[in-house]
Amino acid sequence: MGSSSNSSGFNFSHLQNKQNVPAEFIWPENDVIPSQGDLIVPIIDLQGFFSGDSATRERMAAEVRVACEEVGVFQVVNHGLESGLPEAALEITNRFFGLPMDVKTKAARVPGDFQGYTAAHAERFSNLLWSETLSFRFTDVGPTPVVEDFMRSKLGQDFEEIGKLYQRYCESMKRLAQELMELMGASLGIEDEKYYRRFVADSTGIFRVNYYPPCKQPDRTLGTGPHTDPAALILLLQDGVSGLEYFTRGQWRTLRPYPGAYVINVGDVFMALSNGKYKSCLHRAVLNKDKVRKSLVFSCCPKDDKLIVPPPDLKFDEETSRKYPDFTWSDYQKFLVSRNRSEGTSLDSFAAQVSASRDGK
Repeated sequence: MGSSSNSSGFNFSHLQNKQNVPAEFIWPENDVIPSQGDLIVPIIDLQGFFSGDSATRERMAAEVRVACEEVGVFQVVNHGLESGLPEAALEITNRFFGLPMDVKTKAARVPGDFQGYTAAHAERFSNLLWSETLSFRFTDVGPTPVVEDFMRSKLGQDFEEIGKLYQRYCESMKRLAQELMELMGASLGIEDEKYYRRFVADSTGIFRVNYYPPCKQPDRTLGTGPHTDPAALILLLQDGVSGLEYFTRGQWRTLRPYPGAYVINVGDVFMALSNGKYKSCLHRAVLNKDKVRKSLVFSCCPKDDKLIVPPPDLKFDEETSRKYPDFTWSDYQKFLVSRNRSEGTSLDSFAAQVSASRDGK
């Protein structure tokens, strides 16, 4: 089902009151197997990491390394963001998603563009999702603030405040992503710890606001289906309602919200940048019977034409040869458009396709 029809065809202000989930939202039993408990991952104090104390830095880097090798996710606190900005960005989402459907759909996605509003968005999946989303493309290159301009152009001056706040938020996320990429370099033990930081200095971003309405049958459908993220790093802010789950060691586990923390997911691009040492994590969003859940997701993406290559001093030997061919973000995005779902195999499938095509030349 196309995104434009999804955007206008499902009104969750009515759906959330239904006792039974409509058939098109019901997911296969294998996808809605319940969580088997909580997932415990390191909570890294970024202020401590950058304090200059070598012992603290090494300990935190080691914690990140273990987390990224085993699951592909960790959390950070003391991230240096403008005081109150994350909370304000979460809170203002209520204003947009609380609008009448005919107003929200003024910002609806158009075919061929991922920006804008959707309801029950299911582009990557076979089943519909119990969620509403608002997505933006972010870049800080050029004379105009792209997120702010999108909101103004679609909804008018009355919504300029939302656009301005989201614009500031995205700018902060890019700065934080650069800090995190330095942490990733330290965790991998490469000599040039700034390699990854420089890699994303000219990066772009995809910003998505997720809004998961209450659902009377939360065990039959999903807010977001099982997937890995294609970008490099994903910076995710949860509200106080649980719903984020990761697949590890054959089980789904819940990563409960931690006050003030950002969840950092390893994406496919960083999996390639680490030569497969770090996992691109498989995760999903489940629903709550009584409460709305919100999250803000910023994906740090390379420039379209940037070659994705591991650092030269990442150790390679006979047992750890290059696992992925050099490729660009643009090439990978084109490949993903042709895939219906992403369940942890997209990067491997893409690498095999690229290698086969190059071997055939």
